[in-house]
Amino acid sequence: MAARIAAIFAAGHILDFVNYLPDAAAMPSALEQRIAAVRRFNRFYTRQIGVLRKTYLDSPYSLGEMRVLYEIAHGQDVTASDVGRALDLDAGYLSRVLRNFEKRGLVSRKASHKDARQSHLSLTARGRKAFAPAEARSQRDVGAMLARLKPDEQTQLIAAMQSIETLLGQDGARAKPSYTLRAPRYGDFGWIVARHGELYAQEYQWGEPFEGLCAQIVADFVNNFDAKLERCWIAEMNGENVGCVMLVKDAPSIARLRLLLVDPKARGLHLGQRLVDECVKFARAAGYQRITLWTHSILTAARHIYESAGFTLTSSEKKHSWGQDVVAEYWDLDL
Repeated sequence: MAARIAAIFAAGHILDFVNYLPDAAAMPSALEQRIAAVRRFNRFYTRQIGVLRKTYLDSPYSLGEMRVLYEIAHGQDVTASDVGRALDLDAGYLSRVLRNFEKRGLVSRKASHKDARQSHLSLTARGRKAFAPAEARSQRDVGAMLARLKPDEQTQLIAAMQSIETLLGQDGARAKPSYTLRAPRYGDFGWIVARHGELYAQEYQWGEPFEGLCAQIVADFVNNFDAKLERCWIAEMNGENVGCVMLVKDAPSIARLRLLLVDPKARGLHLGQRLVDECVKFARAAGYQRITLWTHSILTAARHIYESAGFTLTSSEKKHSWGQDVVAEYWDLDL
């Protein structure tokens, strides 16, 4: 293409060059490109997990039939209506599948004690025997797929899958993701600095000096760490860091709360409150009489957490920091 354009210019055929350019109206819009990307991913992943095969997981059943068996096997007092809602299946199709399973002796029905119009579904002994090999095969296949990836790539894949589930899932149709708190590991302190720099630049346009300040706070914590009086917590969700906080010694009887952060993907889970509660609990056990902290008025979510935990705003001052006009605030909690 480059050679063709050069030849057109060399010949002086400017009109030809204009005619050579693609018609803007014929070019796909951004939405059309995104639709194509989603459809491409759908084609890739359905092939990846074997959905297009005549039978699923080398069983005699289709994917739809295996999903029905899965819902019954893993449900409790599950009804046909429950299965239909969970899988968004046509009632007529589901009825035919269940009748076929009953004829084969895979599924049994038992009238509900609460509502005689409803029947609870369960797998028979034959049904459990038929379902078990497919369940084991699915475990092996997914394990083999993950084994081809490095641990950090596995984490990236799971996080991407969770993002898809979160963005496309219906409200109330899925459980909120859970997180765990743990002590920092190698690489976590670098993540604390980098994530603070990224998020505060994106959300508040705070410049590089703020990231430098975070790096100094982390360096002071690591170099002067006192295990009896100081702690750092990392919040992890599906193998990915999503939050942090530090409690450090400020004076003989005073602790300082530092670098509280909750990643956007973990907001709404009350993680910030949990991290602050852990700081308060540890400070009391360590014998501190007070916790102090420094924050800014623009950080409304953090201020709400501190206020809910019992902290009191003691003073504030207007400043120009990190390229922005800010109001610095000082909060204290007597223990």
